[in-house]
Amino acid sequence: MAQPGDPASTAPGPLVLNGQSFDSDQRLIMAIINRTPDSFYDAGATFADDAALDAAREAVAAGANILDIGGVKAGPGVVVSVREEIERTAEFIATLRAEHPRTVISVDTWRAEVGDAACRAGATLINDAWGGVEPELVEVAAQYGVGIVCTHAGGQHPRTRPHRIAYPDVMADVLTRTLALATRAEQVGVPRSAIIIDPGHDFGLNTRQSLEVTRRLDEMVDTGWPVLVSLSRKDFVGETLDISVPQDRLTGTLAATSIATWLGARVFRVHDVAQTRHTVDMVDAIRGIRQPSVNRRGLA
Repeated sequence: MAQPGDPASTAPGPLVLNGQSFDSDQRLIMAIINRTPDSFYDAGATFADDAALDAAREAVAAGANILDIGGVKAGPGVVVSVREEIERTAEFIATLRAEHPRTVISVDTWRAEVGDAACRAGATLINDAWGGVEPELVEVAAQYGVGIVCTHAGGQHPRTRPHRIAYPDVMADVLTRTLALATRAEQVGVPRSAIIIDPGHDFGLNTRQSLEVTRRLDEMVDTGWPVLVSLSRKDFVGETLDISVPQDRLTGTLAATSIATWLGARVFRVHDVAQTRHTVDMVDAIRGIRQPSVNRRGLA
């Protein structure tokens, strides 16, 4: 087993979520469904129940394997209590579970109490984007036998932005922290096949650091743990291309997605399901691990 800080290569195994096994060549698309009135990208477009349900249906139809439900904006903003976060997510997750029984339902939270309510409602994955700030959250995952995403956040407090953050070696820090979280998850009883690691683009990272972890993503992949990337329309894309409006960052996002796919990422947390599916499928066809959907040219 890979130990914290040890990037030694380990053969990847299947990822098992919601009773389904996904092999190492399968790319999973995690669709973002924000149950918040102030999200940075859609500004509350899926805060209402009907709009959120429509967005979930459209995502599944476009090829999403996972629906990631979040009740709190990632960045600074109005304080959201535990009770309010549960009200925004748990009942909606129950509705999704009934309507989409084979789809993996994820809850995006750092709070153990919210994770417990979400799992009781039918969530089969916990997306802990803040790096284990509530250690009890991984115990919730173990209790319910669900998966967990172990994210590098550089020790940042939830909903804060990094300020002049520096690392002697940023990928070494990413590996040390995420592998420690993954190891603890396995030790407390989370199935190894349901543990995912995430470098946490923009979370505890400035733009240059996010770019570096992207080009060094193979070092995470080589640990054998499935790697998730959350690149969609983020600030590191905007700053790299000098695009301040998140709605205009799709091209840059898909470019980063192509690199992450080539280097072996297996889960992609996105706003744009169809475009991401096309991107990862094209990269995998070029790599030779996916056949073209049709093969007519030169055969007629």
